[in-house]
Amino acid sequence: MPAAAPATRPTKPQRSTWFLPREHGATAMLIVPILCVAILARHWRWSELATLIAAFAALAAKDPLVVLARQRFIWRQPHPETAAAARWLAGWLTLLALAGVVLLLTWPLKATLAMALGVGAFSALAITVNVKNRQRSTLFQILSAAALTSGALATALTAFGTIPVWAWWLWLLLAMQAGTGILVVHARLDARIAATRSLPPPTGGYRRAAHIAVAVLASASIAAATLRHPAIALALLLAALGYWFDLRTQRDPVALQLPLQRVGQRALTLSSLVAILLIVGLW
Repeated sequence: MPAAAPATRPTKPQRSTWFLPREHGATAMLIVPILCVAILARHWRWSELATLIAAFAALAAKDPLVVLARQRFIWRQPHPETAAAARWLAGWLTLLALAGVVLLLTWPLKATLAMALGVGAFSALAITVNVKNRQRSTLFQILSAAALTSGALATALTAFGTIPVWAWWLWLLLAMQAGTGILVVHARLDARIAATRSLPPPTGGYRRAAHIAVAVLASASIAAATLRHPAIALALLLAALGYWFDLRTQRDPVALQLPLQRVGQRALTLSSLVAILLIVGLW
């Protein structure tokens, strides 16, 4: 009788790799300022949709670029996700190029070159940081918040052909609020690490920096109230109180165990309320 064929394990079909933005906080930082300016512009232009598409495509292209950079400079063997990354990158760059053509016809040439240079420089920095696995760097995350919220400036440029003063203020305030939130999250992570070692929450480091950032928000709220901008003052005060309350609860071991997903949802709610009040204040 012929020998029986050796049993083989059924091979599992490979899952397709989707290169979509996975960081919901970063996506919100990108989209919320764009929506704020679109509302404050008080009129709609289809080129504003091109701004949103270009910004989203530039954000989404980062992940496949990181994979391709790691394949080129770090990995010695071909990885299965590399081919998918190349296809997704081609798709995102095509979308970015199409939206870029619309913006090129809308923006002044100097502004287009400045924006392109800024996006290119920050993309190169983001890829380098991710390839070196330093994406959790607090400084880089704060710079990322400033870069992502600058979509407000791009949308204002699309709507008006120039950047009004109020758009600069909107960008600054949203970036300040986002940067404070990043410091508060890092303080929470430090506190959770200390709790696992039965240690009290740290008093320095990120916690001190977060308290300073909260104080800056509170001071900006007082300044806005003095200048008779009550809605803006309320927005900044709400942000300061929200982050102060978060820092305070970090001393409670029970509250400290709140899942990070819930923490992120709470932060997104706070950011949305701040954005709404800023729209009211700048209307």
